Amino acid sequence: MSSVPPPSMPGDVPPALLSHRVPDLGALELLLAVARHGSLGRAAREVGITQPAASSRIRSMERVLGVALVDRSPRGSRLTDAGALVTDWARRIVEAAEAFDAGVQALRGRRDSRLRVAASMTIAEYLLPGWLIALRAERPDTAVSLQAGNSAAVAERLLGGDADLGFVEGLAVPEGLDGAVVAHDRLAVVTAPSHPWARRRAPLDPAELAATPLVLRERGSGTRQVLDAALVAHGGLAQPLLELASTTAVKAAAVSGAGPAVLSELAVAEELASHRLVAVPVAGTLLRRDLRAVWPSGHRPTGPARDLLSLTRARPAG
Repeated sequence: MSSVPPPSMPGDVPPALLSHRVPDLGALELLLAVARHGSLGRAAREVGITQPAASSRIRSMERVLGVALVDRSPRGSRLTDAGALVTDWARRIVEAAEAFDAGVQALRGRRDSRLRVAASMTIAEYLLPGWLIALRAERPDTAVSLQAGNSAAVAERLLGGDADLGFVEGLAVPEGLDGAVVAHDRLAVVTAPSHPWARRRAPLDPAELAATPLVLRERGSGTRQVLDAALVAHGGLAQPLLELASTTAVKAAAVSGAGPAVLSELAVAEELASHRLVAVPVAGTLLRRDLRAVWPSGHRPTGPARDLLSLTRARPAG
């Protein structure tokens, strides 16, 4: 079936369309230069084109408008009466365009003067500091604010307009957002050296891991999402021994001997190196995850957010 446009309603006003007889700004600026100098050659030099190109542009503008604008003679170029009138109108148009351009530049400058970043805990603590230092070297005048929370909170801030760019650790891009992988990470099962698992010779069975009460991050965190997904085929996670809202708190509980924990390898690298924690191998399950930059769907990052996104790709981690 063919599409039939809806009938016009009483009072409907058709949209205003700019006449095809309105010259472009470059042509109007050239006409103003001719009026100032009384010479097509000097006007051409001012706007940065050759005299033949300027002459061609004036003739083209005269054809578009349907009136003669410039009288040319060996003594120079003089505006016709119609040309003088058009020049007055052109001056107002060019001044308005300059004001428009200045306003847009001011808006862009205001936008580029700040960057609001929301990031999940591991990325905020272990990756973003290096990226932000690199950004500051490129954009020293941009003020950056960082909000740290779990992946669900990051998505909420982006969708609510409270952040310009986010970073999450979950299995997939949250609904309503677009994203790009910027790094990779692995989760490690860790315990204090005094825990029986620290002396195991064989890797831990996934079913035993699932059945053991662990020190865990809260639901909504990327770490918890990955662990839930990895162990769902093995009966799912047991009731947590402790459920804490930050990586630092989970790590401190594990170091104190409260129980085994599952954390990013980025977060426990120092504790493993100093033997305050011991990594426990797990057989038959993949505790690997992608770390992503995310932004509202259909709104590709611009300005400082775009630059930060580029830096994460130039300086990969994990």
